[in-house]
Amino acid sequence: MRQLSAVDTQFLNFETATNVANIAGLAILDGKLTRADLLALLADRLHAAAPLRRRLVSVPLGLDHPYWTEDSSIDLDYHVRELALPFPGNEEQLGEQVARIHSRRLDRRRPLWEMYLIHGLAGGRMALYTKVHHAAVDGVTGADVLASLMDTSPEPAERLPAPSTVGEEQIGTRDMIGRAVAKAVVNPATTVRFLVEAVPHLDEIPVVSQVPGAGLVSRLTRDLARRLTGGNRVPDLPRMAVPRTPFSGRISGHRRFAFAALPLADVKRVKNAFGATVNDVVMTLCAGALRQWLLKHDALPERPLVAGVPFSLRAPGDQSGGNQVTIMITTLATQIADPVERLRAVQEAMKRIKDRSALAPASWLQQVSDMMPAALTGLAARAAFNMFAGTAGPINVVISNVPGPQIPLYVCGVRLVAYHPVSVVTDASGGLNITVFSYDGSLDVGVISCRDMVPDVWTITDYLKQELSELMVIAET
Repeated sequence: MRQLSAVDTQFLNFETATNVANIAGLAILDGKLTRADLLALLADRLHAAAPLRRRLVSVPLGLDHPYWTEDSSIDLDYHVRELALPFPGNEEQLGEQVARIHSRRLDRRRPLWEMYLIHGLAGGRMALYTKVHHAAVDGVTGADVLASLMDTSPEPAERLPAPSTVGEEQIGTRDMIGRAVAKAVVNPATTVRFLVEAVPHLDEIPVVSQVPGAGLVSRLTRDLARRLTGGNRVPDLPRMAVPRTPFSGRISGHRRFAFAALPLADVKRVKNAFGATVNDVVMTLCAGALRQWLLKHDALPERPLVAGVPFSLRAPGDQSGGNQVTIMITTLATQIADPVERLRAVQEAMKRIKDRSALAPASWLQQVSDMMPAALTGLAARAAFNMFAGTAGPINVVISNVPGPQIPLYVCGVRLVAYHPVSVVTDASGGLNITVFSYDGSLDVGVISCRDMVPDVWTITDYLKQELSELMVIAET
């Protein structure tokens, strides 16, 4: 049995009827696939996808974080489902169906995943939507689960022998409570260590960074530590006031989902023309698309939007499970009309947080979570979300760029032509999330929103394409 980390547990704690922590992928398949094919594939490969084999075991009275245990009797008939789109089976209908499924919470009595084979997509294609709870995977481990179920050629790979699960440590109720008590004893020391390590980085933490004086305290303590230790100077971060937008505040339980594919070659041409990175261009496209959407709704703030950008803390080669991720905050330059000037501003903002992260890795999310006694984390998470309700929140939007394989993949011999990520919106992070996954020469975009806040989510994918076209024209002149 493996215990969930404090960060993993937070994804369980913040869930409500409207805040749901599912992350998913929508695979578009160029060919026919049956549910029987999927059931056979999972029966053959499930041993290679650990997050799909485990279910939760709670600690009595919530005294400690839950544990994962191997489920010896997984009901694949429950987890694998199928449905069909109404004629003509277009992308908007597919997005509506995905949004509806994505908003439903997973059954915590079972392994936390579901898979849907979706028939009826125009052009003889099919879709495969797979959702997993964020407590079980982050972006990297989610991609690993994807890889374990797919092949690099139409011919399925030979089945690898299943690892033995005999001898998995089983932790009884008495031991769980004993471990929880032992952690409570050392928790004050954890709190002190966090305060010492976190004070120099207060300006990185959403909400805290907006408190007057937080930046000054961070700067003074960093300078003092640098003089005492002789370390490098850590770049300052500007104080980012979060403007209110139509997608700020308490979200509903309903979603909208749109998706698009952007040619990676075009993005790289823009990158090369302006001496930027692919991620700089992605952030700039998102900034331009959000600017257009806000102008359309007569809601463009004078100040730039503030984005949360997830970063992986996982070391190269780290095969461990769970979430090893933090989130950095940056401005989006949505107040700048000229696309090249906007790119330069985004480029500078991203460079600042990358330089800072290289010198002082942003582990505050893990530290904050570890500091708090397990029995209080659920209450704290819900209290924080209630605090953000009705406000602009600590950020306006989450934008994530996840690298993926640049070779074709196959599911049961059927080629995967696109893979669009489906992420999370919350009261705290805003009612809009844009996630990009690079696959086989394409940037596959997934835009999830609260339906009540951004009902016209497909316009954002249209604006992303327009922004790329405009930058391409400028780059080629």
